[in-house]
Amino acid sequence: MRTPIFKVLKPGLQTTVQDLGRYGFREFGLSPSGAMDPYSLQIGNLLVGNNLGEAGLEAPLIGPVLMALHDISIAICGGNQTPQINGQEVPLWKSIVIKKGQILSFGELKEGARTYISIAGGIDVPLVLNSKSTYLTGKLGGIEGGALKEGDTLFGNPFTRRNRFLNTQLIPKYTKQLTVRVIVGPHTSKFTTAGLETFLNEEYSISSRSNRMGYQLTGPKIEHSSTADIISDAIPLGGIQVPSSGQPIILLAEHQTTGGYSRIGTVISADIPLLAQAQPGTKVRFKEISLQSAQDLLIDSRRRLKSLYRLSR
Repeated sequence: MRTPIFKVLKPGLQTTVQDLGRYGFREFGLSPSGAMDPYSLQIGNLLVGNNLGEAGLEAPLIGPVLMALHDISIAICGGNQTPQINGQEVPLWKSIVIKKGQILSFGELKEGARTYISIAGGIDVPLVLNSKSTYLTGKLGGIEGGALKEGDTLFGNPFTRRNRFLNTQLIPKYTKQLTVRVIVGPHTSKFTTAGLETFLNEEYSISSRSNRMGYQLTGPKIEHSSTADIISDAIPLGGIQVPSSGQPIILLAEHQTTGGYSRIGTVISADIPLLAQAQPGTKVRFKEISLQSAQDLLIDSRRRLKSLYRLSR
C-alpha cells in the first residue's frame, strides 16, 4: 500500500532519489546515474531490511529537513552531516526508528561529502527505464526528474526494524588525502612519458567545480604528446579525461556517454565509493594497478556485500 512517509520541509543542497543506476541505455546517450557512493546506499538498505538496490535519498554537503508522516525505520550512511531527530543527534551506520511527526534534520558536515538515507520499504516513485534514479541532466527519474523541493511528499511502504548496525571494521574512513587506484590507458600514446609520470607521481586537488557529472582536479599540468583531442569515444564510470589544459577530470555517475578528450586512466570500481565522499579541496593521488587486480577487488567487494545481505535476512 502506497503510504506518505516524509514531508520535505527543506530540500537541502541537491537531495535526490537514487538507486544503483540505469543500465543498458548508453547507446542512446543516457547516463547510468545512480548513487555516487553505492556502498553507503547498499549498506543502508541492508540495515533497514530492503533489497540492496532499493532507492534512497542522496544528500550532498547540506542535508534536507524531513518530517515523518509514519513510524518508519531509516539508516543514515556515508558522509556525517550530524543527523538529528527532533534536535537529538542520532548515529550513522545503524537502523533507527523515526516516529510520525518527528523531524529529521542535519547539521555540521564532519566528514565525507554525501549522506544516504535508506528508508524501510523504499521510496515509491515510478520506474523510468528500469530505475528510480534521478538523472538531473536528463530531467528524468526520481521525483519529476529533479532534486527534492520544499513541500514535496515522499511515499513508500513503511515498516520498522530496530537495532541493526554495521561492524565498525566495515565503516569507511573519509580523509582529506586520498589515493585512488587506476588502470592506465587507453590513450597513453596521447601523453608524453613526462606527462604519464606527472599523473602517477603528483598530487591534485578536487575543485569546487565538481558535481555528479565529474570531479575537476587542479594540479601540475599533464603533458600531451600532441593534441588532447581524439575521435569521440565511449566513456566508462571513473574515466579520467585530460583536456588541453592538462588538468584531469574524473567522470562519475552522470558522466556523458561519449567524449572527445584523451583518457589517461580509469579509477577502479572498488575505489569509486571513497572518491564519491571526497569534498572539494581533498588531495588526490593516483596509483596504477593491473586490470586483473581491479577485477579481483571488485569481485571481493560484491561478495562481501552479498554475504552481509544473506546474514541480515
